[in-house]
Amino acid sequence: MKNKIVSLLAIILGIMIISFPLIGVITTSAILGVSVLFISIFALVLGISIIDYNTPGAILDIILGMILLLISISLIFNPALLGFLSEITLFLAGIILIIAGVVSLINNRASKNGFYIGIAGIILGVCYIIIGTYVADPIILGTLIGLWLLISGVMRLLN
Repeated sequence: MKNKIVSLLAIILGIMIISFPLIGVITTSAILGVSVLFISIFALVLGISIIDYNTPGAILDIILGMILLLISISLIFNPALLGFLSEITLFLAGIILIIAGVVSLINNRASKNGFYIGIAGIILGVCYIIIGTYVADPIILGTLIGLWLLISGVMRLLN
């Protein structure tokens, strides 16, 4: 019974977010921002609590806590940052996949499967870069979030 309620809720929320994509981006950004805020508070408290016996570790924890605090506040009050972070992450993943594909092509010239693995890495890397270009737009990002909710709700309902 709970599974069906959660599935229907995901479908309803998915349809709402597809209809109003910016709501999905704002909500996701706020939830992610609050999560990062809790991590930053933990890092700051940990850094302050261990400063007496582990000064270098405490300084690193405090610096990490401050950086995460800035990121969390930025995510909470500027939802466009979520699209930017998604874009950068996809670009980096695409570049790494292309490099791994080229390395696989060079290292496995004699192997038939190594060749296909290298080609797959290059193709997926290019796909990641193309998707990263479109994810920077908050409307497309919100639509993707809504589609994910809709698909996961339907798949859970069918399960």
